[in-house]
Amino acid sequence: MDVLTAVTDTNETVLGGALLLALPLALIGGLVSFFSPCVLPLVPGYLSYVTGVGGADLAEARRGRMLLGASLFVLGFSAVFVSGGALFGGFGYLLQEHREVLTRVFGALIILMGLLYLGLFPRLGQREFRLHTRPGLGLAGAPLLGIVFGIGWTPCIGPTLAAVNFLAMQEATALRGAVLMVAYCLGMGVPFIVAALAFRRSLSAFGWVKRHYAWVIRIGGGMMIATGVMLITGLWDVIVYELMVWSADFQVWI
Repeated sequence: MDVLTAVTDTNETVLGGALLLALPLALIGGLVSFFSPCVLPLVPGYLSYVTGVGGADLAEARRGRMLLGASLFVLGFSAVFVSGGALFGGFGYLLQEHREVLTRVFGALIILMGLLYLGLFPRLGQREFRLHTRPGLGLAGAPLLGIVFGIGWTPCIGPTLAAVNFLAMQEATALRGAVLMVAYCLGMGVPFIVAALAFRRSLSAFGWVKRHYAWVIRIGGGMMIATGVMLITGLWDVIVYELMVWSADFQVWI
C-alpha cells in the first residue's frame, strides 16, 4: 500500500460524513461549556491555582509561565475527555446492529440534555458528581487539577459533555470518538489559554459574556435540542450522506 492510498484510507475512516457534521457541533459545545456560568467565573481562580500566581498579580505574570500552566491544565482535562470519547466510540461499535433504534434513543437523550441545560428540570440539572480533592498549587499540580476538573460532573458542562459523548457513541469507533472529543477540548481549552496569555484584556470580554449569559444558555441548549431532533427525524443521516458525497470529491496530494 503506497503513502497516498494509506492517507486516503485514513481520511475516509476518520473524517467520514457523520464526523464532519459532528466536529463543529462538538467544537461549539466546548465553547459553550467554557462560557457557561459554572466555568467562566472560575477562570481567574483556575489560572491563579495552576500558575501559582496570586489573583492580583495575574495581569503582570510572565506569559511563558501563564501559557505553560494553562496548557498543562487543558492537557489534564483533555486526557480525561478524549479517553471518554474513545470509550464511548468503541462501545458504540458493539451496538451497530441496533444503530437505527439507538440513533433515535441518542437523539431523545440529547434533547433531554438540552432541556437540562436550559434549566427546565432544575432539580435534576443541579445534581453533580465531583472530586473535591485539590492537587498541589502551581505548575506541578496543573495537569492533576485538569484531571480533577475533567472527572468532575458539574451542572453546566454535564449536559453539553454528555451530548458530545452520545455523538461519539454514534461514530461507532474509538478513534472517531476520540477525534470528536478533541474538538470539544479545543473549544473549551483554546479560550482558556487565550485568557492566560491576555488576562487583562480577557476580563473585559468575560464581563460582556457574563452580561449575556442568557444567550449562552439558549445557544447551547438550542444546539443540543436541534441535534437531537435531527437524529430522531433522520435529517442527520440525510446531511451525513450529502457530506459524504461532497467530501468524496476531495483528493489528498502528497
